[in-house]
Amino acid sequence: MVAETETETEVHFSCVGADLSLSAPPAINLRSGSFADIGRRRYMEDEHIRIDNLPASAASPSPSPSAFYAVFDGHGGPDAAAFMKTHALSFLSQHSIDSSHGPHDILSLQTSLTRAFLHADLALSRDASVSRSSGTTALAALLLGRLLLVANAGDCRAVLCRKGSALDLSHDHRPSHAPERQRVIQCGGFFDDGYLNGVLSVTRALGDWDLKCPDNTPCSTPSPLIADPEFKHATLTPDDEFLIIACDGIWDVLSSQQAVSIVRRGLRRHDDPERSARDLAMEALHLNTCDNLTVIVVCFSSSESFSTPEPGSRLRCCKSISVEALCKLRSWLEGEDADGNNS
Repeated sequence: MVAETETETEVHFSCVGADLSLSAPPAINLRSGSFADIGRRRYMEDEHIRIDNLPASAASPSPSPSAFYAVFDGHGGPDAAAFMKTHALSFLSQHSIDSSHGPHDILSLQTSLTRAFLHADLALSRDASVSRSSGTTALAALLLGRLLLVANAGDCRAVLCRKGSALDLSHDHRPSHAPERQRVIQCGGFFDDGYLNGVLSVTRALGDWDLKCPDNTPCSTPSPLIADPEFKHATLTPDDEFLIIACDGIWDVLSSQQAVSIVRRGLRRHDDPERSARDLAMEALHLNTCDNLTVIVVCFSSSESFSTPEPGSRLRCCKSISVEALCKLRSWLEGEDADGNNS
């Protein structure tokens, strides 16, 4: 069991413009915690990054990325996920927003992050230390002021808690997801017993070059397995309480709302995101998940502000009892009839 501390890596970003009103964000009580466990697997193939405070570029007076979180769920060995943990921030900084991109907007951010994902995917194919059969899903969350941007390739999931309700900020890229299934078939891929080309349970991932280019030569046709991320974003408000980022070992046995309710109840008790991350992983183990477990919980406010009950929760209502009813109940318990005579 591992509770990982913040990764200390110096990365410089240049962000210009102010289209998203990032210069005056509301007060965010940002803090995070993480937990990882091998679960019931023989090997640990997950990795994650948790950074609450990215260094700002001295050359830019405009807002810079303030926090970065990522989960990498490896398969076919730990090589690809370990590579991404080591190099993810380097890829991110190489493709960050700078003055050549023009105004700072969501589209330019998404373009830069897509290039970072594809660059990382290609780097995995060229690194001799990474097995061609090794791959990893990747989910990254970038916080810029009050803009939360999530990039996802695979079946890790990001869920925002908004006033107790779960709001998914990613799609699971699995054969059961209709748009992914259609895309794969159009690319000439197929599904066998729920697995892409009979091999993978996900339809997007970094690495897996033995599947993308089986003959180890330049690919002549697009692969049904791609590394392109999908994006979702949210502008944080006082209603947004925390974010959960977790691998599929959590989501195999818990819904997004169930996970939010578990974390929220824990934060109400102890206001400790790291402890809440562990609690969520332990609940998944209790429910017999079969995979590695990795959870990051990022809090945006104090648990004292969690006043709204979760959807579907029951409110207890205490009603008073009348004096007459109380006397009748007492008489019954003492063995008397309604007229006060002993029965």
